[in-house]
Amino acid sequence: MKFFVSCAKGLEYLLADELVALGAAKATATIAGVNAEGTLADAQRAVLWSRLASRVLWPLAGFDCPDEQALYAGAAALPWHEHLREGDTLAVDAHVSGEAITHARFAALRVKDAVVDAFRAQGLERPSVDVEAPGLRLNLSLRKGRATLSVDLGGGSLHRRGWRAEQREAPLKENLAAAVLLRGGWPLMYAAEGGALLDPMCGSGTLLIEGALMAADVAPGLGRMQAVAVDGTDAPAPLPTRWTGFDAAGWNASVAEARARAAAGLAALRPVFHGRDLDRAAITAARQNAQAAGVAAAIEFAVADIDALSAPGAARGLVVCNPPYDRRLVADGALYRRLGQALQKAVPDWRASLLCGDAELAHATGLRAAKKYQLFNGALECALIVCDPVRPPQREEAAPRELSEGAQMVANRIQRNLRRLKNWRQGEGVTCFRTYDADIPEYAAAIDLYAEDGGEQRSFLHVQEYAPPAEIPDADVRRRRQELLAAARASFGVPPERLALKTRERGKGGSKYGRLQQQGERFAVREHGARLWVNLFDYLDTGLFLDHRPLRRRMAKEAKGRRFLNLFCYTGVASVQAAVAGAAQTTSVDLSATYLQWCADNLALNGLGGAAHRLVQADALAWLEAERAKYDVIFCDPPTFSNSARADDFDVQREHVRLLRAAVARLAQGGALYFSNNFRRFRLDEDAVAQFAHCEEISASTIPADFERNARIHRAWRLTGG
Repeated sequence: MKFFVSCAKGLEYLLADELVALGAAKATATIAGVNAEGTLADAQRAVLWSRLASRVLWPLAGFDCPDEQALYAGAAALPWHEHLREGDTLAVDAHVSGEAITHARFAALRVKDAVVDAFRAQGLERPSVDVEAPGLRLNLSLRKGRATLSVDLGGGSLHRRGWRAEQREAPLKENLAAAVLLRGGWPLMYAAEGGALLDPMCGSGTLLIEGALMAADVAPGLGRMQAVAVDGTDAPAPLPTRWTGFDAAGWNASVAEARARAAAGLAALRPVFHGRDLDRAAITAARQNAQAAGVAAAIEFAVADIDALSAPGAARGLVVCNPPYDRRLVADGALYRRLGQALQKAVPDWRASLLCGDAELAHATGLRAAKKYQLFNGALECALIVCDPVRPPQREEAAPRELSEGAQMVANRIQRNLRRLKNWRQGEGVTCFRTYDADIPEYAAAIDLYAEDGGEQRSFLHVQEYAPPAEIPDADVRRRRQELLAAARASFGVPPERLALKTRERGKGGSKYGRLQQQGERFAVREHGARLWVNLFDYLDTGLFLDHRPLRRRMAKEAKGRRFLNLFCYTGVASVQAAVAGAAQTTSVDLSATYLQWCADNLALNGLGGAAHRLVQADALAWLEAERAKYDVIFCDPPTFSNSARADDFDVQREHVRLLRAAVARLAQGGALYFSNNFRRFRLDEDAVAQFAHCEEISASTIPADFERNARIHRAWRLTGG
C-alpha cells in the first residue's frame, strides 16, 4: 500500500531515509512529507519509532471532489461501521487547496456529517466528536479536485514524546530537535566515538533529552503511552487509535520489543549529556522534563552564561544549540557572535550543529560551516549549520610570488576579457560569469567567477580543466595547470580555499575527473532577481549552468502569470526564476532526490514554496507520458545520456522525438516548449518533429556574451503545437 508520512519542511529527505531503515519498501520525499510504500505493519512501526514524522496517514479512499456535494457523497459512501465502533468518538483534520472548497473547517465538518449520517442510516448510535483524544482521527486532503481520506494512525502529532512536563517560551519541537542531532551525526558519535553532547543554551532541555533517548534506543512512541511505564513488562499497550483496521496484536508485540530495548538502553546510558542556560527557571524546567523522560541521571544541568562556557571533559563531542531567534525572543546578532567565540574557545575540536534563525544569524556566529541546511520551525525558516571541527585549522598565508611567463600571459588574457565584458556585465547585472575559456590553447580550462550575494560578498573561482591531448607529457600538464591557477588567483585576489578545481586525470579507460572535494561550502548568488544556492566543491557541476542565462530570462518573462514545467530540472534554477518573475505555478521534475532538495532550498531562499511550486521525483519521460495536466511554458534540458538504476536508460539522440512529442502534448493553447541540450553531435529529426509541432532553432539568441568563444556550448529550439 501507499501511505503518507508528514513532517516539518526541510526534514523530508532525512525522513525518507528513516522510513526505509524502518522497513518501508519505498520512500519518496515530497514537500512537507514522504510518500511511502509498505505494509500496515511498516506504517505502525513508523508511528512507534519515527523520530522525524509528524503524522502517519493510512488512506481509506480517494475520489474526485469538484464541489461540496461530491465531498459529502464520497465520504458517505464508505462503510464507516467497518472502521469505527458504534458510539465511539471521531475527529477530522482537513487540508484544502483550490477554488471549489476553500475553508478547511467547513470541509472537515462535511466529512464528519457524512460519517454521522452513515451510522444513522443503519440505525446505529452515532459517533460523537472529541478533538483531543478521539477513537478515530481522520485526515482529509483536498487538492486539485481530488480528495483523499486517511486514518491518522498515531491519533495526533507524533512530535509529542509524552515527557514535556515544563516548557519555556517557544520550545523546539522534538522531531526538529531529532533532525538537528541527526545532521550533526550524534548517534554515530555516541555509539562509535564515545562522544559527549553539550547544549550551552539548553532552555527546557529538548535537544539534550532527545539526544539521550536516541542514545538509549528508546522508541519515541513509548512516551506517548501515558498509562504505561517503560519498565520492560509485557502489559498490553494503549493503542494510538481505535480504528478497527489497526493491528492491535502486531502493535503490542512491537511495543513489547521496544520496552525491552528501552530498558536495556536506559540502564547502559552513559552520563555524557551537559546543559547550560543563564535562566535558572529554564534549568529547573529542563530537570523536570528530563526526570519525566527517565534520563535525568545522565544529564548534568547548570546555570551558566555562554561567556563562561568550558569543556565538559570529553576530548570529542557534539555541541547542539537552538539560540533565540523568533519574534517573541528577538534575534540578537551579538549573542550569536558570543556563542561562536565561546565554542571556539571551549571546544575547538568538537563538532557543532546549530539551528539559527536565518543565514545572516548563522553567519554572525563567525563559524565556518561544513554543511548548511534550511529547516522550518513551524512557519519560521531557519538555517542549520554543521561545523566540524568548530575551529578549522588555520592556513598559513603564502607570500605572493612573481608570475611565470606563461601565467602572466594567462593573466593578461583574463584582464582583457574582463575589460571586454565590463559594460555588458554592468548593464545586465551579471555577477556569475565565464572569464576565460581556453583562450590560449596550451592553457585549456574554463574559469568562472561566482560572486556571493549577501554575507561577506566573497568571490569564488570555479576552474574546469579540459582533457589534454594524449601526447602532452604529464609534467607539462601539471606545470600548465599550476600556472593557470596562479594567473586566476592573481587576477581576482581569491585565496586558495575559494578556488574550486575540477581536474582531469589520466587513468585506465581514458581521461576522467579526479576525486571531488567534500567541503559542503555552499553560498548564495543572484541571477535575474533570484537568489540561488551554488556549491563549487562537492559536485562536478555547481548547481547553476551559466550558459543558459539568456534562455532562463526569456522563459521567466514568458511564464509570468502562467504554468511553468521544468523537466530534468537539475537544481530548479529555471523554476525559481519563473516563480520570482510571477509564474502562477511551477512543476519541477527530476529523478535525483539530491537535486530536488537543492531546488526546494532555492525556492525557500526566495520565500517560495507550497502547493504552487510542485517537486516531483520521477523519470521525466515516463512521468511526462503519464501526466494529463497542461502547461503554458515548458523547459526541457535533458542529459546526453543516463543509465540510472531507478529508470530506463536514456539517450537524447535516440529518445528526443518521443520526448518532444510527449512534451508538446502537454502544452496549453498558445504555450511554448523550449528544448535544449549540449550534445555536440546531436541532430534534430526535423521531419519527425514537424508532424506534431512547429519548431524554430533559437540557439544564437541564447548564447551569452561570456560564452561567445564557445558558441556550441548548447543548442536550443522553441516548439509550439503543430
